[in-house]
Amino acid sequence: MCDFYLRNKKLFEQLDTFIDSLETKDGSLIQVLHHAQGIFGYLPKEVQLYISEKLNIAPAKVYGVVSFYSYFTTEPRGKYKISVCLGTVCFVKGSDKILSEFEKQLGIKAGQTSKDLLFSLDGLRCVGACGLAPVVVVNGKVYGQFKLDQVGELLDYYKSLENTTV
Repeated sequence: MCDFYLRNKKLFEQLDTFIDSLETKDGSLIQVLHHAQGIFGYLPKEVQLYISEKLNIAPAKVYGVVSFYSYFTTEPRGKYKISVCLGTVCFVKGSDKILSEFEKQLGIKAGQTSKDLLFSLDGLRCVGACGLAPVVVVNGKVYGQFKLDQVGELLDYYKSLENTTV
């Protein structure tokens, strides 16, 4: 934990500030894990152990909560989270082919993250926007009536944001 802690000291300080601001630590595990994932982007073993110590909770309990809830992830996620709806209407309109094209162009499978940590790719059961089928969601932004030939354009757009100087 020492090396990871040293490389991420400022992030751990942010987590400390949050935990110290809690009126009570009892029953705050999910809230702390949620905040920690927001800070670190994921919940590696080192962060789970740190939270365990700070909240005086057994590491197994922390891991149990992290592994139970699908919201939490123990693997780094990409800056841009791409989700392709695979609900019935989207699927009938070709979302499975769209997902396959994202996998091909990114060189990853659904549930994985690109090596440069730019993109994570997932399939969703339904986003509840059947009138816009097929649907792709990137960081919460909905792209409706998505076409197979838009995959490259969308990836190029988000890559171009990385080349923009602010």
